[in-house]
Amino acid sequence: MKSGIMEQNLSVIGIGRLGLCFSLSLEKSGYNVIGCDILESYVDKINNKTFDSFEPGVNELIKKNKNFTATIDLRQTVDHSRMIFVTVATYSEEDGRYDVSQVDSVVDSLVNLGIQNNEKHLIICSNVNPGYSDTIYRRLNKLNWQVSYNPETIAQGTILENQAKPDCVYIGADSALLSDEICKVYSKMCYNSPKIFQMDRLSAELTKVSLNCFLTCKISFANMVGDLAAKIGANPQKVLSAVGGDSRINNKFFKYGFGWGGPCFPRDTRALIRLAKDNSMPFDMCQASNEINRKHLNFQVEQFLKTGVAEYKTDSVTYKKGTNILEESQQLEFAVKLAELGIKVTIKESESVILQLKKIYGSLFNYE
Repeated sequence: MKSGIMEQNLSVIGIGRLGLCFSLSLEKSGYNVIGCDILESYVDKINNKTFDSFEPGVNELIKKNKNFTATIDLRQTVDHSRMIFVTVATYSEEDGRYDVSQVDSVVDSLVNLGIQNNEKHLIICSNVNPGYSDTIYRRLNKLNWQVSYNPETIAQGTILENQAKPDCVYIGADSALLSDEICKVYSKMCYNSPKIFQMDRLSAELTKVSLNCFLTCKISFANMVGDLAAKIGANPQKVLSAVGGDSRINNKFFKYGFGWGGPCFPRDTRALIRLAKDNSMPFDMCQASNEINRKHLNFQVEQFLKTGVAEYKTDSVTYKKGTNILEESQQLEFAVKLAELGIKVTIKESESVILQLKKIYGSLFNYE
């Protein structure tokens, strides 16, 4: 294959919610993309354009795209492009570390393909424990692979928008040449001009978990001050709006409301705390953020009970309105606590969310 054609080809391994969005964003920007997954039925739905996604904008791009193909064939995926992005899922283990077994499985399969005739560039985008990408490099480099780390900084419900207009791009690579390869992809995919931070793999991994951990600390601080304001009779929103009006602080992630949750913030916070513990470093601020998040929820429940209202109605129990994700949702936990205390809780949500709730909680709630 001619190098000019190869440069227009990109591959993505792991096309779940994030990887599918990334693949479609790449295709929209002019690349020929192959996305690899292990579920043949899922791959078939994507290829025949019948897959139905909850993520805004995805269904339209699936129907419109002409240069994105899904496959279960890893060799085809690797042969298609010099650059292969990995976006498989990683979850939290009990000790706070990331479970990187899915990434390990991908790497095992790449090792089994043997030495590559032409050098390949593996870019890990999944959340991982700092130091992990270096271990992958040591496994693959002898087989003619380069390895970089390029974390996604997106929010569920706005993934396509976040990929098109990221604030920052973080690239961990061994050389300026490898880093520039990734930069060229973003320069073509992004509608804006994000700040690019080029560094080594370990620094990029630490940047990702530190970024989200700082945001959880900021949210917890805002809710802690807001709780105090409510306790003494001050106005939480006005206090926080005024404090956040200072340009050194700003109002992003600095409003009074439910605590943080979802699939990213809790995992990254736990991962950073675990890393600090493993290296005998005190990370009391991040630990306090966890504790404040829990206490804030209890405070909200107490405040509601003081009103004497016997019914609670809500149109959102997902961790973020507009998504169908219940993982570590404070909104949901608030509703559960009220229902268990005898409050009539009525939930008006999307059909997919209600089906999840009925499966988990049965008749604990009323539904509209």
